[in-house]
Amino acid sequence: MTLDKPSNRIREMFGRIARRYDFLNHLLSLGIDRSWRRHTVELVPPTDDEPILDVCCGTADLALAYWRANKGGVAIIAADFCRPMLKRAGKKCRRRKADDQITLIEADARQLPFPDDTFQIVSVAFGLRNVNNPNDGLQEMVRVCRPGGRVAVLEFSMPTEQPLRMFYGFYFRHILPRVGQLLARNRFKAYYYLPASVGRFSSNESMVQRMRQTGLHKVRFRPFTSGIAALYTGEK
Repeated sequence: MTLDKPSNRIREMFGRIARRYDFLNHLLSLGIDRSWRRHTVELVPPTDDEPILDVCCGTADLALAYWRANKGGVAIIAADFCRPMLKRAGKKCRRRKADDQITLIEADARQLPFPDDTFQIVSVAFGLRNVNNPNDGLQEMVRVCRPGGRVAVLEFSMPTEQPLRMFYGFYFRHILPRVGQLLARNRFKAYYYLPASVGRFSSNESMVQRMRQTGLHKVRFRPFTSGIAALYTGEK
């Protein structure tokens, strides 16, 4: 499909699938996405009591993973520009009694409403590729990260080893979109957009280079589940 990413289209697309978003994420990943977020928190833990920012937070799964791991000891701000997603996130945070530690803010990743050098961790899970210009989003993440803080990008990737690459590629491009569209019908074909956006997004060494160009150092990536996802980290 043609990859069209104007902000208003992306916002409306995710707003239309917000109600089924969590269910389909866990179903289509066979629940493995939970372990990816858990590993992210383990590999990029807070080191003090300064706040954490999660951008393109969706329904706040990564923010909640940080909250659980730190037993509410660190203030977390979760930002997204899609209001229906934030409404779902708010319900989840209240249900888990995490709303006193997780603050939800409606904000565009390209124009974060925070001062420079504010957060000890700035994270994003499966959201940077949806930003109209991912470099702008990444630059903003670096700007609001404090010196010595860390930027973490969790994103889909593609396995490199056969036959997993062949089988996963078939599932990702043909099975997942059809099941997703069937269960979350929307005129934007959101679950066809997913593999198209992953295919166009920088991965592995190219993503490492992109992060280095923002001024981050100690940049590295760690593949999860044989390369189905990857965690990219860098220090400011």
